[in-house]
Amino acid sequence: MLTKKQHQLLIYIHDSMNKDGVAPSFDEMKKALSLRSKSGIHRLIMALEERGFLRRLPHRARALEVIKLPENAPEKLAGFAPNVITGNFSGAMPGAKVNNDTADTVDLPLYGKIAAGTPIEALRDPTEHVGVPGAMLGMGEHYALTIEGDSMVDAGIIDGDTVVIKRCETADNGAIVVALVDNEEATLKRLRRKGESIALEPANQSYETRIFGPDRVKVQGSLIGLIRKY
Repeated sequence: MLTKKQHQLLIYIHDSMNKDGVAPSFDEMKKALSLRSKSGIHRLIMALEERGFLRRLPHRARALEVIKLPENAPEKLAGFAPNVITGNFSGAMPGAKVNNDTADTVDLPLYGKIAAGTPIEALRDPTEHVGVPGAMLGMGEHYALTIEGDSMVDAGIIDGDTVVIKRCETADNGAIVVALVDNEEATLKRLRRKGESIALEPANQSYETRIFGPDRVKVQGSLIGLIRKY
């Protein structure tokens, strides 16, 4: 699910291109979304690009291509079937409690998709489960998420992987975590603390490290394993 501003910008770009045949300028986008700076538009465009909704065409000014529209858009682009799972990570998330790591298989709730690129919201209530080896799990609550995106490929995490997460509220510096940003967006990134700031680092040079104040990021869990289907 796109954030409100991401959705507004995507629809504005789409409508402007249909009307004028060219993408709006950053100033026009900033004014349309009532933002104070162009940097906010830049971040939104990067988010939409990473999610696969937009494509920036190289070596051309104001060259954007709308790849797809969100499911709740008034019209759809032909040839695309968006598949974004909605929900959020705010509040408690029930998970499978494991007290015996010798169990053969444990069914974990599969909450849905999480972006290994720009944060997206993920399911709070499980509709599916996935079986994982009991030996993979320690004490505590665990859940699983499906990766969407490629920003963690250099850490061996690719699009379509299922990651196993141990629920926790703190993590070591350098750990790969599920981070909740501003109480509404969740992402899988490497956590780095730099003074009073928190950096969420991708494992792909195509993406930028995002830095936040300590009150804007909450750890929702730590990566402990990965399941991949071939």
